[in-house]
Amino acid sequence: MAILIFANGECEPGEWLRPHLAQANTLIAVDGGTHHLLKLGLRPHLVIGDLDSLDPAVLIGLEQAGVEIRRYPGDKDETDLELALLHAAATYPDQPIRILGGFGGRLDHAIANILLLAHPQLRGRDIQLVDAKQRAWLVYGQTTISGEPGDTVSFIPLGGDVHIRQTTGLKWQLHDEWLYFGPARGVSNVLLGTTAQVQIAEGVLLCVHIRQGTGV
Repeated sequence: MAILIFANGECEPGEWLRPHLAQANTLIAVDGGTHHLLKLGLRPHLVIGDLDSLDPAVLIGLEQAGVEIRRYPGDKDETDLELALLHAAATYPDQPIRILGGFGGRLDHAIANILLLAHPQLRGRDIQLVDAKQRAWLVYGQTTISGEPGDTVSFIPLGGDVHIRQTTGLKWQLHDEWLYFGPARGVSNVLLGTTAQVQIAEGVLLCVHIRQGTGV
């Protein structure tokens, strides 16, 4: 089971959503991300944010349907997605979290959403940003990438240099090497089989997996 958080970015409808929805036991809508769920014929369990992107009539309808609403002032230090993530992490400490609608739209939002994965209160949690063709998550120790031969896998140092202990299952292997913050050496590797692994000895690594087909 997983917690699905629908942010207010681009969220392409399609079959790729089906497995995520099938595994979800809680649906959280971040402000205007509510509309993604409503288009799917679903109601969120919780709507959170300053609600400046949500139609007031929609909000009233959700309240009347018994949906929990957590409204925050517009003048705040956290983004709406940050509030949603912190709530989900505290309320569901043992469940993976998947963020949909976190890519696309404004560049500053997309970058901030990725950097939220490094929030101190979220460290060690299984959290991924996903869309129809790609997913992104942070690696502190090791991770496994599952996909199909030919999929693209990129490793991007986050916040500093990263010491790669070793990788397996990739076209260009890394062994006891550093990926330096700035250069793009870790971008666009290729999955040889259905799984690959990376182990890091030091640093924080952003892993991006892009499928050749549709769905994540």
